[in-house]
Amino acid sequence: MHHNVSLIALIAAGFGLAMVLGVIASRLRMPPLVGYLLAGVAIGPGTPGFVADVALAGQLAEIGVMLLMFGVGLHFSLGDLLAVRKIAVPGAVVQITVATLLGAGTAVWWGWPLGEAVVFGLALSVASTVVLLRALEAKGLLDSTNGRIAVGWLVVEDLAMVLVLVLLPALAPLMGGGDAQPAADFQALALTIGLTLAKVSAFIALMLVVGRRAFPRILWLVARTGSRELFTLCVISAAVGVAYASAVLFDVSFALGAFFAGMMMRESEFSHRAAEDSLPLRDAFSVLFFVSVGMLFDPRVLMEEPFKVVAVVGIILVGKTVAAIALVLAFRYPLNTALTVGASLAQIGEFSFILASLGMGLGLMSMEGQNLILAGALISIALNSALFATIGPAQAWARARSAWARKLDLRDDPLAALPMTTDRKILSNQVVLVGYGRVGRHVAATLDRERIHYVVADSNREVVEALRKRGKAAVTGDASDPIVLVQAHITKAAMLVVTIPDPVACRKMVDIARKLNPDIATVLRAESEEGAVLLRKDKLGEVFVAEQELAFSMARYVESQMRVPAH
Repeated sequence: MHHNVSLIALIAAGFGLAMVLGVIASRLRMPPLVGYLLAGVAIGPGTPGFVADVALAGQLAEIGVMLLMFGVGLHFSLGDLLAVRKIAVPGAVVQITVATLLGAGTAVWWGWPLGEAVVFGLALSVASTVVLLRALEAKGLLDSTNGRIAVGWLVVEDLAMVLVLVLLPALAPLMGGGDAQPAADFQALALTIGLTLAKVSAFIALMLVVGRRAFPRILWLVARTGSRELFTLCVISAAVGVAYASAVLFDVSFALGAFFAGMMMRESEFSHRAAEDSLPLRDAFSVLFFVSVGMLFDPRVLMEEPFKVVAVVGIILVGKTVAAIALVLAFRYPLNTALTVGASLAQIGEFSFILASLGMGLGLMSMEGQNLILAGALISIALNSALFATIGPAQAWARARSAWARKLDLRDDPLAALPMTTDRKILSNQVVLVGYGRVGRHVAATLDRERIHYVVADSNREVVEALRKRGKAAVTGDASDPIVLVQAHITKAAMLVVTIPDPVACRKMVDIARKLNPDIATVLRAESEEGAVLLRKDKLGEVFVAEQELAFSMARYVESQMRVPAH
């Protein structure tokens, strides 16, 4: 009896080959995802031998995108999104415009029609969320300020691309599509734009109003059953179900729908458990995403159009990166933030493929254009991890050779120094609080209750702006830079409190603080017991570990409740 086993064949060949080539890539000191991409090329139609089902691979990859974006939403609150809006929104819009103009201008120079050139430029302008998240997770930057800016930037890009995907069919007649009429109905076009904006707004409003209340409640009810598999099933069905419903009902992308579902479920006390339970599936399906990208690639384009491939890769890796770095620096963010965001956007992925496919369906994109987009995606994804690895050396090289680079963080930025009107009482015997995240806010609240003066040093300008509006003393910048601690008046401080769990940065800050103020007390945060042991061994100060402090607090409470009163 014959069975159709194309799905099983795809999963078996995809996972098996991805594992083997991923291990080889790791041994060669390359990211494993290079192996996953090559596995896709090997089982794709562009190479001889076994050919897997490309359509099935695309659908499985889409599930991976949903689960990955759902996981990001579980760690990314609405507050995080709003905190970076001032840079993410204008940054994404300007960067999309610059990259589109670069891509379209190059295509017009090659002699392509204007419509195809615009679609081609748009496809090169939008980065892959999956690749970004894997890179940020590998570097431990997902929960950092730089990571939040990069993720917020890509969320804005995704929203912009949703709008483009809906408007492209309506604009095809103006752009010279295959079945296009010479004139377009501008009234119908305006109606389409208005309807699209209304649908996206309705989806976001529904998630914020209903989802924020419903998801935590549903998760609580399922958790009460005590069944682990039911809980995992609830998490996965929420991610995939909301993503599918958002695409069908509101014309929002699967990725964006899943992201908002995760962000709303973050309100539940079970959000950490939800993230842990969905992690194995997220990892497995994200591998299939990279395999599916490789399957779409036709290696012949490298031999037939090598100069065009180089130009496309140059736009993605150089043009987009330089534009993003310039934009972030223009917003007065540190050099490290600019380099991180620049590297984050130096690749293209899922939205680029969707745009190319839609362009071909509308007669706006040739097969050559699609192959060049896929070549650019494959090469930029493979090189993206290497680009991330150059951030540290590039920053060190620039600072060592350029006084301008060293001053980038603090050049005429009004938030880099305390205003002259700051109360002098605050700047003597005060606490310098580095980091105003979840831990930093709790420390600051306690200091406020006890009426202890403090100065906050944080690299997020929006955080510093909000603190100053509330009348709090705060400076922006990387506190491992001596100038930032000087601006926080470390020389007169009684104590340095570092709430960022970065052991390398902690060492720098303590070293600087003790050189400028030998009598200063230091309090540090460690992410693990191993990290705390190393910090204590070097006598860097009083070190606290989150899990350890929670255990002590619970033990003290139990002790107080169980103590037998004296008779």
